[in-house]
Amino acid sequence: MKNYLQTGCLVLGILCFLYYIAIGLYAGFQTSIVWIWLVGGGFCMFLWQLLLHQDRNPSATVRFVIGVMGALVAVGMVVIAVFGSRIVGAMSVKPESGLDYVVVLGAQVRGKAPSRALRRRLDRAVAYAQENPDTIFVLSGGQGPDEEISEAQCMYQYMMQKGIAAERLLLEDQSTSTEENLRFSDEKYELKNKKVGVVSNNFHIYRAVKFARAAGYQSVSGIPASADLGMQPHNILREICALLVDALH
Repeated sequence: MKNYLQTGCLVLGILCFLYYIAIGLYAGFQTSIVWIWLVGGGFCMFLWQLLLHQDRNPSATVRFVIGVMGALVAVGMVVIAVFGSRIVGAMSVKPESGLDYVVVLGAQVRGKAPSRALRRRLDRAVAYAQENPDTIFVLSGGQGPDEEISEAQCMYQYMMQKGIAAERLLLEDQSTSTEENLRFSDEKYELKNKKVGVVSNNFHIYRAVKFARAAGYQSVSGIPASADLGMQPHNILREICALLVDALH
């Protein structure tokens, strides 16, 4: 059993380090909380070393430290199971048809062009617009320091190019977070008592809808867009961390 634990810690630690490098090469080492994979890898490697030491030179102190680290792992697994199941459950929700409004949450703009994540959200919004010709879209997102135009303006231009009529597109260009996306959109267009959908990447739908309900939206549902498959472990873990922070606050 000890050998299995030692091997498991070693392999998991190596995988964490490799995934950190893969994220950095694919999405950039500035990716939000990418450092968590280094921490996880270091934790696993340290536990591996402790298990080796305890196997060769048994010590009450080392046994105690291993017990504490094991308890942390158990708590972490429970947190991941509880929050992860909610996130994954919302990823495949079927959008409601005939909504009054759909809020499209902004994401990073590279210069004047949408990032991969934002393009996926916009393609999902365009598809919904084509299927539901009476729905109005609120494009929500401000302008970051490295963006030449606001996320809302970028989304407006993209959807116009895809053939969505300008009169169906409303802009909210001051928000800088998901919570502000939904709160500012309601303040500007009075959405709380309407049937509203929220478009975001699938891993973000659970928390986005949660924010909408907290902001007072009476009838809100998620419209999940796809996401990069290789980034999903990181995306889901990041959402779990955000939900944990929200719960502690």
